[in-house]
Amino acid sequence: MPLPYYVSPEQMMQDKAEYARKGIAKGKSIVALEYAGGVLVVAENPSASLNKVSELYDRIAFAGAGKYGEFERLRKEGIRYADMKGYAYGREDVTAKSLANAYSQVIGNIFSMEIKPLEVEILVLEVGEEQAANEMYRIAFDGSIADEKGYTSIGGQAEELKLFLTDKCQEGLSREAALQQATRALEAAASQKVKATHLEVAVLERARPGRKFRRIPPAELGSVVE
Repeated sequence: MPLPYYVSPEQMMQDKAEYARKGIAKGKSIVALEYAGGVLVVAENPSASLNKVSELYDRIAFAGAGKYGEFERLRKEGIRYADMKGYAYGREDVTAKSLANAYSQVIGNIFSMEIKPLEVEILVLEVGEEQAANEMYRIAFDGSIADEKGYTSIGGQAEELKLFLTDKCQEGLSREAALQQATRALEAAASQKVKATHLEVAVLERARPGRKFRRIPPAELGSVVE
């Protein structure tokens, strides 16, 4: 290209990263915590119909923050990938690690090759037969993967949530205690109270027969979230 229009590859990548971060920062945050019976996911979400958290496969959940249309497309592609792999090989071959790697390649290729990057961060979570076997992967807008333990967060206030949970998070929490911890973290990051009706809560329950994913409706939250 003519010199007045030249942009170095380094500058282009920096501009893409800044663009993606700004888009993600506009969205509400999501926090995931391990508890004694599995994995809890709590998202600040005023909408009752546009879900940020969903099931991908038997023991695996998905959560997305940022631009809804983009992470919803990734969710559907992940379900197709998991179903095809489970059908062609075996259900035990579908793991959070394989899904996270697939997501990383797709998101990374879009970030490197397309003009506009995806304005999303996603979580891929799997509950194991025991707590040490739980898996939590965070995939960023550039396709990079972080293998998290104990807790993780994505969205506009992810760093504030991590700072709060670093000192407060403990092993072996009950589901109710983990929910209270996650709610306090969201409130501390947002500097305001969060209503139960504005929370989307789901769990991967280790002891649940068959598929482990279950949504917890606001009515069931009871006095845990006031």
